[in-house]
Amino acid sequence: MKKIAISLLFLGVFIQPAMAQFRFGINTTPHWSWLTTNDKKIEGAGAQFGFRFGLTGDFFLDDEENYAITTGLNMSFNQGGTLQNGYTQGVFWPNSDLSETRFDTLPLNAQLTYHLNYLEVPFGFKLRGGLGDNSPVKFYIELPVITLGFLIGANGDISNTVGKNTEDENIRDDVNGLAVSWGLGAGAEYELNESATLYGGLFFQNQFTDVTKDKNAFVIDGTTRKNEDSNAHVNTLALKIGVYF
Repeated sequence: MKKIAISLLFLGVFIQPAMAQFRFGINTTPHWSWLTTNDKKIEGAGAQFGFRFGLTGDFFLDDEENYAITTGLNMSFNQGGTLQNGYTQGVFWPNSDLSETRFDTLPLNAQLTYHLNYLEVPFGFKLRGGLGDNSPVKFYIELPVITLGFLIGANGDISNTVGKNTEDENIRDDVNGLAVSWGLGAGAEYELNESATLYGGLFFQNQFTDVTKDKNAFVIDGTTRKNEDSNAHVNTLALKIGVYF
């Protein structure tokens, strides 16, 4: 019993400082996202509004709480954007069970809109600074922020065609399940009291993994058929608002 008590005492000595340098928060984040590709004939054609909400945690690396590792867990809804087909014809969602076969092959100038939902886990480095020791206002930057996104849903719309427009098609089988992004952000905090701090910031996020699987997809350029192997990436501009406890 004595050994257990001594062990718990030593454990408390190490845990208490660690907990003192950790803070927990919640956030809600409206965002605007759009798609880009490396294929000049498949171009971005519009942005869309979405939002995310979740939990945030800061692990401070110094006693003054100026440096921190930040992480969290977020649900992100309606990321994506619209792409426009510049080829004579194209089959872009060949692995998805679309509601009608006429949606399989799309004509020139057809627009494909992606609505993507992710479970996200961000990791970042935060630098904080204030106007003085007693000031309730602090400013911060986060750079870099690496985010792992796990796909939980993907729907697609087809527009700008004659007789082939549709909405809310399940296209999960044509979207990669893992998204990896980098980003950065900056903002400010306002300490309301010892147990609550409001914060807000503007963040940019760029996905560097390919959104689309491209397996079995193809395009027809004039009379030439070839595999569709472009890389599509989601870019997101977000306004993050939350409170730390």
